[in-house]
Amino acid sequence: MEIQLLCIGKTDRSFWAEALEMYEKRLQHYVKFSIRYLADVKTSKKSDPSKIKLEETKLLLEKIKPGDMVILLDEKGKMFNSAEFSKEIENQMNSGKKKVLFVIGGAYGFSEELYQKFPERMALSKMTFSHQMVRLFFCEQLYRAYTIINNHPYHNA
Repeated sequence: MEIQLLCIGKTDRSFWAEALEMYEKRLQHYVKFSIRYLADVKTSKKSDPSKIKLEETKLLLEKIKPGDMVILLDEKGKMFNSAEFSKEIENQMNSGKKKVLFVIGGAYGFSEELYQKFPERMALSKMTFSHQMVRLFFCEQLYRAYTIINNHPYHNA
């Protein structure tokens, strides 16, 4: 199985990029994992959020292939603790899906089209975090999930 984190926008601070790179390398011990960054949609103060979401939808749909399992990282999604998330990852591994995409949208969230097309949603917290933080938190939790699955002592439960 392959897991990819698909993100709108680049990581613009070196300390976030370094931390993400560290988890990306750690995850390679367990799964084929990558982070894919899509270009931000050009905006101005007068930009209509619904038009921005539609442009981002086009960018995302170009990268999603038939057969990919898509999970939108969304504040209204299902929440898991770390052990539950590891079980969810294990279920995905056993599902026979070749590729699982976790998707982080832009600042305005996802379009209704994406919500309709991909009903699977997951929330990392009830709190709001910057997209850069969410990327890192997700990667850390994914790594933690694999260490739980593999009985590695990283997770002290």
